[in-house]
Amino acid sequence: FHDHALMIIFLICFLVLYALNLTLTTKLTNTNISDAQEMETVWTILPAIILVLITLPSLRILYMTDEVNDPSLTIKSIGHQWYWTYEYTDYGGLIFNSYMLPPLFLEPGDLRLLDVDNRVVLPIEAPIRMMITSQDVLHSWAVPTLGLKTDAIPGRLNQTTFTATRPGVYYGQCSEICGAN
Repeated sequence: FHDHALMIIFLICFLVLYALNLTLTTKLTNTNISDAQEMETVWTILPAIILVLITLPSLRILYMTDEVNDPSLTIKSIGHQWYWTYEYTDYGGLIFNSYMLPPLFLEPGDLRLLDVDNRVVLPIEAPIRMMITSQDVLHSWAVPTLGLKTDAIPGRLNQTTFTATRPGVYYGQCSEICGAN
């Protein structure tokens, strides 16, 4: 795609520089050029065609990289104020809530505002599809270690795919200004 777009940009730059050179170096003897409706039509339609030529390959690549055709696991995540509900849709509707641990219940070594009472367990080296929505207000489902951040919007189902490459605990965190906790 980069090479495709770069060739179009080079062509446009060459044509603009050529027209600018002609304008600066030749004596304009044709005074009827300002009334040329054909030229106005061409310089209106040509940029639209160029934009379509750049857009179509870009959209194709965008959709090809976004979709995992056969994920090993699909999890639905529903944001609520101060907790998340997770549903393993592939395993008979296993549903649980995940609340952030209050500071009084933290064990030594636990991380404040990151540890939860019920963790999501994921396989490693397997493609995982995460469906994310919200029940009440805007939320942001984020796991920085995996490079993920997807907004949870009421009435809309967003999707992200990822693969955990190493075993361990990946902490999600709130990345929105959403209140006291």
